[in-house]
Amino acid sequence: MEESSVTAGASDATITVNVKFSGRSIPISISPDSTISDLKSLLLPPTNVLPRGQKLIFKGRVLEDSLTLTASELTNGAKIMLVASQGLHQGEGPILKKAEAVPRTRRDNRSSLSSDAKKLPVKNRLERWTATGVIALSECNLKAIPDELWASGSYGRVLDCSNNSIQNVPVKIESLTGLEKLFLNANELLDESISWEGLTTLKHLTVLSLNQNHLTTLPPALGSLISLKELHVSNNKLVNLPNEIGHLTKLEVLRANNNRMSTVSEFIGNCCSLVEVDFSSNFLTELPETFSSLSCLKALYLSNNAMKSLPSKLFKA
Repeated sequence: MEESSVTAGASDATITVNVKFSGRSIPISISPDSTISDLKSLLLPPTNVLPRGQKLIFKGRVLEDSLTLTASELTNGAKIMLVASQGLHQGEGPILKKAEAVPRTRRDNRSSLSSDAKKLPVKNRLERWTATGVIALSECNLKAIPDELWASGSYGRVLDCSNNSIQNVPVKIESLTGLEKLFLNANELLDESISWEGLTTLKHLTVLSLNQNHLTTLPPALGSLISLKELHVSNNKLVNLPNEIGHLTKLEVLRANNNRMSTVSEFIGNCCSLVEVDFSSNFLTELPETFSSLSCLKALYLSNNAMKSLPSKLFKA
């Protein structure tokens, strides 16, 4: 068994969890209304430990998946213990011949266990990916998405290629027909780098995370991802969101902080399922009146903007 300590700190309507794992400290922000199961899912990409292999222990008791963080009494400064089963650790993936660049968050003090995991034959990796549905390739010095993962086909449910130097998302991504979550944070993606023709065929995609890239715009094709529940595009150079975002009626979380947006499309009012929106650190002066129609909205972040006013009915009873 592996044991890792987790520290949680509350700020406004979020709890920031710092996960100490394999010699690293990984910050994760999450709403206190989220469940323990949600927290475990967020711990998967950075730790590569499957949720079913995680146990979160607080004050001597194992936290139940169905409870919210608030119900679990997690408050500012709470310390949690993450206990992970070795058999459900996905490893860190391969280092490919093409991958020469060092990712911006790579550490030099990798354990010998991690190094051994990267030496797994391609066949074994593919078998693991198809068996678990989790393709974990974060922090692997990748300049390109490896071709062998396309053979995962409908078995791939989660693909995490964060913290690499990937410059292209090819149309071949359409072969991952069962994909539900796609993480491409902290890479080298430009507007033209992403084949939206391939992405929009992924009808089961519920989470798309493109944080910390070089995107200046999102195309109208984004509106075709009608199953999307979470869209993360923070720390880019976006100047706006397309009108077609209004087609995402199942969208619950939209995080677009730290961009260059001066306006927000009025069609965002059609995103009737939105619960959390983060527009902090942009150039906004106002929000469209249609924002008032978001009846499910519980958390709205607008700090570090130049807001002059808010929609008159935004905080109606």
